[in-house]
Amino acid sequence: MPLTLRCKDMHVMKAAYIEKFGGPEVLTYGDLPDPIAGPGQVVVDTVAASINGADAKVCGGEYGGQPKFPMILGRDFSGVISAVGAGVQDLKVGDEVFGVLETGRDGTYCEKIAIGAAIVARKPAGMTHVEAAALALTGLTALRSIEDSLKLKSGETILIQGGAGGVAGFAIQLAKHIGARVITTASAANRDYLLELGADQVIDYNTTDFTQAVSDCDAVFETVGGDVASRSFAVLKPGGRAAFIASGAQAPKPERSDVTALRPAVGRDRPHLERILELRRLGAVRAPHVTEYSLAQAAEALAVSAARHLKGKLVLKVR
Repeated sequence: MPLTLRCKDMHVMKAAYIEKFGGPEVLTYGDLPDPIAGPGQVVVDTVAASINGADAKVCGGEYGGQPKFPMILGRDFSGVISAVGAGVQDLKVGDEVFGVLETGRDGTYCEKIAIGAAIVARKPAGMTHVEAAALALTGLTALRSIEDSLKLKSGETILIQGGAGGVAGFAIQLAKHIGARVITTASAANRDYLLELGADQVIDYNTTDFTQAVSDCDAVFETVGGDVASRSFAVLKPGGRAAFIASGAQAPKPERSDVTALRPAVGRDRPHLERILELRRLGAVRAPHVTEYSLAQAAEALAVSAARHLKGKLVLKVR
């Protein structure tokens, strides 16, 4: 049967995907088959999907494993349920939901997503899809790191590396809500933005060595990677702890024995998504600064993300 006839028989959606590993330029915008809701799943018509630091690494093949091409990128989303699989009782067609795909799975740069119903949460009416997508994985990662791994307490001092990024920006607000003193690193251009988010002190990493400017911290949250990660142990007081999300699957090992290195496990579940909504309702956190792109501009947006020097979040407006 000719391919043209087969395509007419199946329903297709627009997606941004890769057929080989490489830089953002290998991202293709085209048609792929619609997903179907399996047992326990819902299909979500995507309205917005956010771009995360991990996406460029997935695109470049940095996570290993056996790739299945074509591979759609992206991990978090917001949209409207269009189909419900067998056994799903608590969600229905028409519900507005947001969330993050199952651990180890990518595939939100597209018009439709099949996902386990248990790990999505209802999006409040007063929150836009763009805002929900921008808060999903950033909020989940910050909560797992600051509350669950570091167990930050009121009165403690924390250094948050790379404060202008999406996860770090959420973490700054969360740490202030908990009652901690927050120091962060950023370029001078983002200083005012981070003071608005609640940072007590902003160190310009272009002019100042943070290890000379900071000491005696109870905790570090490291979102940058590279040598910034290994040097972060120097600012901790004895008994201090550091959490790392940009250094791969394992935290770097400290050269000193009186501190703890942690690699937060960013599991997916509805209670943590609902915790994000609760913090937003309390006014403790707000959505990050967002730059919007269309789904067709996904390669352009991914290139901006890969360059790493951005404020807040990049979000694909899918429909």
